[in-house]
Amino acid sequence: MNTRAPQAVSQLDLATVNADLGHNAPALVEWALGLGKTSIVTTNFRPFEAVILHMVTQVNPKVPVVWMDNGYNTEATYRFADEVTKQLGLNLKIYLPLRSRAHREAVEGPTPALDDPRHAAFTAEVKLEPFARALRETAPEVWFTALRATDTAVRAQMDPVSINPDGLIKVAPLLHWSSKDLHEYCVKHGLPNNFDYVDPTKGEDNRECGLHIAH
Repeated sequence: MNTRAPQAVSQLDLATVNADLGHNAPALVEWALGLGKTSIVTTNFRPFEAVILHMVTQVNPKVPVVWMDNGYNTEATYRFADEVTKQLGLNLKIYLPLRSRAHREAVEGPTPALDDPRHAAFTAEVKLEPFARALRETAPEVWFTALRATDTAVRAQMDPVSINPDGLIKVAPLLHWSSKDLHEYCVKHGLPNNFDYVDPTKGEDNRECGLHIAH
């Protein structure tokens, strides 16, 4: 992965792109993929994830779709992942923790509560380390994410396009979309959905797990 912001995209460019395309998700996807840089799209197969996956792969079906499968997903989430992958022909890359859930729980017990000092280490093991490994192996220059401003206070302060300190261009085409927008897109394009989703690293819907703070 690059260690500095790409020469082709400056902070000044981003201000213009965010102003012109920040509320036009398909155009923003076209712009980002049009940069000709190595790209990935991450997913956790939560509700409405099919939207970002469809939007990106309609432009470039070969873009790697990176899933950090923490091992704690619901049965419905796993079925949804398989259904979307098959329907869209996703180039899915699954990253698992270095220990299985069975191994971890045999040694350390059930998932630690949010106020348990061990929770940070749990999050690092099942989500942050697999993502860091994914970044090393896929070496992207552009990262598509389904972040939405309504998710958390941190995300409400983000721009649709930003450049991380490590030079990674982070693109959130759906940042300003509502649940109604996402639902209508799914209906229009015949996309499946999944509402039986739980993230053990967050515990609460409006809590950050640390991934988008670290990256």
